[in-house]
Amino acid sequence: MAAYTGPFALTQLGQDEQLFRKTVREIALEEIAPLVREMDEAQQMNPGLIRKLFDLGLMGIEIPEQYGGAAGSFFEAILAVEEISAVDPSVGVLVDVQNTLCINALIRWANDEQKMRYLPRLATDTIGAYALSEAASGSDAFALETRATRRGAGSDADFVLNGQKLWITNAKEASLFIVFATMDQAAGYKGITAFLVEKNTPGFTLGRKEDKLGIRASSTCELIFRDCIVPATQMLGQPGKGYKIAIETLNEGRIGIAAQMLGLAQGAWGHAAKWAKQRKQFGKPLAEFQAMQFQLAEMATSIEAARLLVYNAARLKDSGAEFLKEAAMAKVFTSQVAEKVASLAVEIYGGSGFVKDYPVEKLYRDAKIGKIYEGTSFMQLATIAKLTLAKV
Repeated sequence: MAAYTGPFALTQLGQDEQLFRKTVREIALEEIAPLVREMDEAQQMNPGLIRKLFDLGLMGIEIPEQYGGAAGSFFEAILAVEEISAVDPSVGVLVDVQNTLCINALIRWANDEQKMRYLPRLATDTIGAYALSEAASGSDAFALETRATRRGAGSDADFVLNGQKLWITNAKEASLFIVFATMDQAAGYKGITAFLVEKNTPGFTLGRKEDKLGIRASSTCELIFRDCIVPATQMLGQPGKGYKIAIETLNEGRIGIAAQMLGLAQGAWGHAAKWAKQRKQFGKPLAEFQAMQFQLAEMATSIEAARLLVYNAARLKDSGAEFLKEAAMAKVFTSQVAEKVASLAVEIYGGSGFVKDYPVEKLYRDAKIGKIYEGTSFMQLATIAKLTLAKV
């Protein structure tokens, strides 16, 4: 896995950001790379690695210092996801969901008491999961069947959750779940409310763990709620405002998935380029054939274009500017680039690329999810079309 040496250019990075990127890359190569194949085959994240990610500050990048976090920027979280995903996209999405979804949601929507209770844990030892998807609510994200029924009134009130969630990333390792449920079905999406549910809450159990094509070390599980009692103090945000939390957090999360796909593409290119220099055919390295050079050059150009889209979206988010269109563009394009580059990397390896002894086979499997989760490519294109055509 040591073929990855970084991006082609340090596009729009300050000195601190360059140092941060370099540090994360070294961590990925030293701590993650030796475990990639083992974790993929076991379909399980290495517990010791998770502990190191916390110790190194990568699981609480944007958490303020007062809560024990690194007080970094969203852009730095994106850099971390990119660099880690170049080595293992499974670990990349673990870090991504923790930072760009769960922590972001709490920083923006939690009250002071909830921040004090959960942010120090998320910075040091607690993994979070984001529980929105259900069997009937994929692209139609708000077709939720999980119900939250109020019981009691005032400070003594609580909620009873009943329903199931599917395809929840980080579920096996997580101890804190942001769960979206419908309080008033007649109100449609305005009846949705978010809750903070801890793993040991009575009535909440972990269901089936999915057996996936790619990112296999990343857990994806079913969640089951049967008369699960959640105190009113565990409501995140206001009643009926869960849809707003979900939409705005997912808009940010799409940039994180774009960073994951960007890193994957860069990692696949690095392996392919190294192989092309080492592998000889007809008496000379593959990299000396012009056809191979042109193929690698086109791959590199696509990756750099994807990087500009991702970085632009992340910068816009950090600046407080609108970034919905740019986030959608970054996700749809990077998912295309990742799948194409990983596929070509397999072809450059030839027969060796089709077996598990070499890393590009895994990266090719990992790439497919980029067009599916955090909003399918069709949904991204619909968003882009709506926002661009409105200005014509």
